[in-house]
Amino acid sequence: MDLALFPYFLVSSILLTLAPGPDNLYLLTKSLADGAKAGITLAAGLCSGIVFHTCLVILGVAALVKSSPIAFAALKYVGAAYLFYLAYGAFTAKVAEPQPTEAAAGQATAADSNSTTNNTTNSVSSNETSSQASNGKSSSQTSNGESSALSIYRKGLIMNILNPKVLLFFLAFLPQFVDPNNESPGLAIAMLGAVFSLQAFILFSIIALCAGKLRGFLNQGPKSQRMLNRIQGVVLLGIGGLLLVF
Repeated sequence: MDLALFPYFLVSSILLTLAPGPDNLYLLTKSLADGAKAGITLAAGLCSGIVFHTCLVILGVAALVKSSPIAFAALKYVGAAYLFYLAYGAFTAKVAEPQPTEAAAGQATAADSNSTTNNTTNSVSSNETSSQASNGKSSSQTSNGESSALSIYRKGLIMNILNPKVLLFFLAFLPQFVDPNNESPGLAIAMLGAVFSLQAFILFSIIALCAGKLRGFLNQGPKSQRMLNRIQGVVLLGIGGLLLVF
């Protein structure tokens, strides 16, 4: 890697990352709809895709895709189909409704009408049951949270991997900052790809945190959440359409 060119590479990478595009647009809408944590997880998936594309550039696969119209078209159509699938998921996502309070009040009234002996027995039994249910619920929530985070990460990774234009971009961009006389051009490209991925993750995380803060003002109930989900779906449809057209 040519150290004299590194400052230009870093500035170019930051400007390219902040420029309006499919990745940061999807990241913004995802963070608005599901919060900063979901946005940062998505950013990790997107940046892992950058590492993947860098590896393909080093191995020469990117040049092969560029020279094969069939491979490029196949990757493009699969990528667009996946984006449409994500858009469908956003449009059909279920929104949690607020829980009614009448049921809890009714349960409290019924509990007060029991006898002292039954109360004691039921209290012990109820505590044991509640403890088990609480532990089960906590375990279920943890499992669901981990599954949800993995799903979001996977979406970002696959979305980036299936975009052939990202691959061709790195094929054209990274070698420009490698000294032609470098004895290890593959290592230099790998280092540049790692730096690009790291700065992208930092900037994407900042975007996610800011959008997550804004979400608190926009998301005031189920209707707002549905609206944000639909906006996310429209964005994904638009990205998929642009991928097919251009």
